[in-house]
Parts: sequence; structure tokens; C-alpha cells
Amino acid sequence: MTVRAIRGATQLDIDERDHLFARTTELVLAVLEENSLDTGSLISILFTCTPDLVSDFPAAAAREMGLGDVPLMCATEVAVPGALPRVVRLMAHADLDVPRADVRHVYLHGATSLRKDLAQ
Repeated sequence: MTVRAIRGATQLDIDERDHLFARTTELVLAVLEENSLDTGSLISILFTCTPDLVSDFPAAAAREMGLGDVPLMCATEVAVPGALPRVVRLMAHADLDVPRADVRHVYLHGATSLRKDLAQ
């Protein structure tokens, strides 16, 4: 088994629970699809949110989409002045037997500006 970390992020338009759940679900599904993974390959996911997102936990969205048996954790990003607002980030650990250089990181919506070198 090879454990790889997969990064991803998305930006929300508004801090609203349904929107947070929709964007988080979209991000998780994109990470799985881009890396040809099923949920059984996931080891854990760490989610972070910028301090301006308080409507709910991204992990709650992941549990709602069926990832209740995957260890999930949420944290708040450092409040850096001028940082991109309303961003949910993730770092997923997965059983992914590819070279590190072949891991597909996913950046959606306004979060593509965070890692232009990795954005899809």
C-alpha cells in the first residue's frame, strides 16, 4: 500500500450551509474522480476553512455524502490579511499507488488562483 496526500480547495460565493455542502461535495468527488479512487481507498481527510466560513463543518458534508467511516477533521486556516476569502481546503490521505508526481490535486472556482501550477 502506498499512502499519498491529495490537496484540493474550492471557494464559496457565500457562507451558507447548503452552498458549503454543495461545494465540499463537489470538491471531494472531483478529488476521487481525478485520481481514479473509490471511497474505500480514502484513509482520512483534513478540511480547513478560512475564518469567515462558520455556517457548518465541511466534514459534515462529507459524512452526508457517505464518508462516515472515513476519519474526518476540520480546522481553521490562519487569518492572513488579504488572503482569498471563503475557501475550503482539504488534504486527503489515500491508498494511491502512483508516483507522487502523478497525484492529481484539485482546485475549483476562485481557489484556482491559490495554485495555478496545479489547477485543473
